[in-house]
Amino acid sequence: MIRILHSVSNMDRAGIETMLMNFYRHMDREQVQFDFLQNKPDPGDYDEEIRELGGRLFVSPGFLSYPKYEAYMTELLKEHPEYKIIHTHNGSLMLFALKAAQKNNVPIRIAHAHATAIPPGWKNEFKKLLKPRIKYAANHYWGCSNAAGEFYFTPKYWNAGHELIHNAINTDNFTFNEAARAKLRREYGLGDKFILGHVGRLTKVKNQAKIVEVFAALHREDANTHLVLVGTGELENDLKAQAAALGITDAVTFTGVQSNVNEWYSVFDAFIMCSFNEGLPVVAVEAQAADLPCVLCNTITTEVKVIDSVKFLGLNDSADTWARAVRAFAPKQRGSRKAEFEAAGYDIAAEAKRMQGLYLDLYDSIK
Repeated sequence: MIRILHSVSNMDRAGIETMLMNFYRHMDREQVQFDFLQNKPDPGDYDEEIRELGGRLFVSPGFLSYPKYEAYMTELLKEHPEYKIIHTHNGSLMLFALKAAQKNNVPIRIAHAHATAIPPGWKNEFKKLLKPRIKYAANHYWGCSNAAGEFYFTPKYWNAGHELIHNAINTDNFTFNEAARAKLRREYGLGDKFILGHVGRLTKVKNQAKIVEVFAALHREDANTHLVLVGTGELENDLKAQAAALGITDAVTFTGVQSNVNEWYSVFDAFIMCSFNEGLPVVAVEAQAADLPCVLCNTITTEVKVIDSVKFLGLNDSADTWARAVRAFAPKQRGSRKAEFEAAGYDIAAEAKRMQGLYLDLYDSIK
């Protein structure tokens, strides 16, 4: 068995972490085992499951002091010489793990691109300086989309040799479920309302403020509508205040973190994302697997589109334009889209088998 060390933030129910868990659950763990190097001290939602699956969790001192981080990595890799492959997922900050691994002679260093932009703001200026150096510290380039790969590694490096790793899912878990729809609508008092839904961490980059604005326009035209935001984050109180200012508090539900996100897609009648940037959002893949119409920002690569009922709009398009796009999708009978997902490479069983083969081949190349 070989062990892969994944460098992450922490293993909460966020997009990258959920994607990794999808793959981890479908690995043959007698051949490939995942361990996680967390760079935040907070416990993650998936920690217990990781331990049950045989994975290890390490907590670094973080990136604020690189000498401390490098010293920690040197000691960790000295104690665990079995780590021949490190797989990094930290955006521009993955440079730190890659450089430490390079200095300690880890032969396989995978940089995995998950985004197509670095958000604006003075705090992120440092990340912009780090990004160009990643391609020299890594020696294998993986990405969730071609757009993300080209952004992080440049088209030259990406096109010279890369692995496109689809953010695959277990499509059976996300197939439309009428019973789950009825149960959750009853529990949350949603009745027969038209439900606009979103799943994601409530942060600036996800731009849920635009979603609330769009829903306000939708609700003005049709009072029998409701917005459901699944997730939590630092902007939750701001979004609640925005909803109150727009007079739609009673028409907006904040569910917090949910372990049954797959069932919520069956509750929704349309799905919306207005992110400032994304790589290839797994939640948009999940929504389509539930045969759910999606209205997405054009900051998201069109590579995410699997089914026909997906429309892309610009951030500068008005809330009324977005609201019209949401309602343009006529209600329909929803069913399984498994065949389309398998054909597009988003079925987790097949994609996990491919990833496992990549790891084994890389390991064999250094024997």
